[in-house]
Amino acid sequence: MIRTIGIVGAGLAGLVTAKTLRQFGFDVVVLEKEGDVGGVWSAARRYPGLTTQNPRETYAFADFPMPASYPEWPTGAQVQAYLESYVDHFGIRDAIRLDTEVTSATPDATGWTIATRDTATGEQASVRVDYLIVCNGIFSIPAVPAFSGSEAFRTGGGHILHTSQFTDIELVRGRHALVIGYGKSSCDAAVAIAQVAASTRVVARHLIWKIPKKLAKVLNFKHLFLTRMGEGLFPYIRIKGFEKFLHGPGRPVRNAMMGSVQSVISRQLGLKSVGLEPEGKLETIARSTVSLVTDGFYEGVADGSIRFDKGEIASLRPGQATLSDGSVVPADVIVCGTGWHQRCDFLPADVLARVTDARGNFRLYRSMMPVGQPRLAFNGYNSSFFSQLNAEVGALWLADLLRGGFALPDAAAQNAYIDERLAWMEARTDGKHSKGTNIIPFSIHHIDELLDEIDLQLPLATRLKHWLVAIDAADYAGLLPRLMRRHGILPAPPAAVGDRLPNHA
Repeated sequence: MIRTIGIVGAGLAGLVTAKTLRQFGFDVVVLEKEGDVGGVWSAARRYPGLTTQNPRETYAFADFPMPASYPEWPTGAQVQAYLESYVDHFGIRDAIRLDTEVTSATPDATGWTIATRDTATGEQASVRVDYLIVCNGIFSIPAVPAFSGSEAFRTGGGHILHTSQFTDIELVRGRHALVIGYGKSSCDAAVAIAQVAASTRVVARHLIWKIPKKLAKVLNFKHLFLTRMGEGLFPYIRIKGFEKFLHGPGRPVRNAMMGSVQSVISRQLGLKSVGLEPEGKLETIARSTVSLVTDGFYEGVADGSIRFDKGEIASLRPGQATLSDGSVVPADVIVCGTGWHQRCDFLPADVLARVTDARGNFRLYRSMMPVGQPRLAFNGYNSSFFSQLNAEVGALWLADLLRGGFALPDAAAQNAYIDERLAWMEARTDGKHSKGTNIIPFSIHHIDELLDEIDLQLPLATRLKHWLVAIDAADYAGLLPRLMRRHGILPAPPAAVGDRLPNHA
C-alpha cells in the first residue's frame, strides 16, 4: 500500500504535486536543497532582470490565480512570492524540508530510503517513503563550458558563472562582461549588465527567432502562440482534426500565416539592420525552444551599448577573451546562458539504466513514468509554454493512477510510445530535445493526452474557445474537484481571486 510519498524539489512541479497528492489523502514530504521554495525562481538562482516569458494568467496554477496587481509579465521575485503564498494557502509548508539536498535514493521491494544532507550544517539524515516522485526539473544542474585558459582567467581575478549563479549585479559594475548564449536568460542578463558594466558583449554560436511580447507593438503574442491554433500551426507527432487541414489542403494558408508573422517580427525588431536575422524560417522555433524578446535588447545592440559577436570563446587569459574569429576582447566576468544538464545523480546506476537510454535521454511514458521501475515517477520533466499547467495536470494524472483510477498500458506499449516520441523529437529538433524532455510548442497536446487517459477532458466549449483565445490557467480549475468527487473526496472551496501576498510580496 502506498501511503507516504517523497518529492524531490520544491519548484512549480514539486509544490503542485505535493499539494494535489495531499488533497487525495497521501502523506507527502518535499525535499528542497535551496533555502526557499520556487526552483528556478528561488532567490538563490534569480539573475537580475528575470521575468516570466508567459503573461500572468497563463503562468498561474488553475486554482490559485496570481494577484491582479502583478504586471502582465511578473518578475522573478513576484513569482517566488506567489509560490510562497501558494504553499501557505494550501497548508503544505509543514511538508517541505528546505536546505535539504538529496544525496541518494535507494529502492527496495516496499519503497525508498532517501539519504539527505543539510546544506547549511552538513548534517546527514534519511527519510523512508513508499513512493518517490522526482520534481527537480530540467533546469537544476547548470551547464558551464570548459573554456581553454579558464583557470588562469580566474586566477587573474576573472569570474565565470552560469546565469542562475549571477544573482548580484555589483559583480559586473564597472567591469568588462561577456554573456554567452542567445536565449532569454542571456539576453535578460545582457540588458541588466549593460546598465552598469564598462562594456557588455554577447557571444553566441547560433541565431534564433525571438518573439516580441506584442507583435507590431499591438497584438499580444499569447493570442498567436498560446492557443490551440498556435500549436496547430506546427505538425504534431500524430495529426488529427482541424490540424489535418492546416497541414494538408490548408497548408498554403498556414504557410502564409507563418510567413506574415516572420516578416512582422523581422521589421519590428530591425533584425536585418543589426545583423541578427536568423537564416532559417520562423517555424524553426519548434525545434528547441521559444524565446521572448527582452525589452531593450535590440535597442542596446543598435546603439552599441550591447555588442554582439556570432561565434564562441576560443581561449581565455587574465582580462581578455579570444573569440573564434581571432578577435581579442576585454573580459572580466563571463556569464553563461548555456543551458542545463538533465541528470538525476542521486539515483542508483541500475535505476538510471531503466530511466534513461545510452545517450542520457529520459525514457518516460507520458513524460512521467519509467518502464520497469516500480514506485518511481517524474513530474515537470517537460519543457513547455505552460510548465505549471503541465505539472498541475501531471499531478492529477499521478493522483488518479495512485488511487487506482486507471492502469498503465503494459511495458511493450509504454516502450513503443516512448520510442515513437523520442524518434519524433530527434527528427524535429535536430537532436536539441533536452534529453527527451522538450515538448515545446506542444504543451496543450501533451495536457490533452494526460487528461484523455484519465477521462477528465475540458468541456467542448472551452476547448473550442482555446482555438482562438489564449489559454487561461483558470479554465482548468474545474478538473481537480471533478476528479476528487470521482474518488469520493469532498473538494475545498476555490481560492479567492485578488491580492493576498502581504507576507511575501
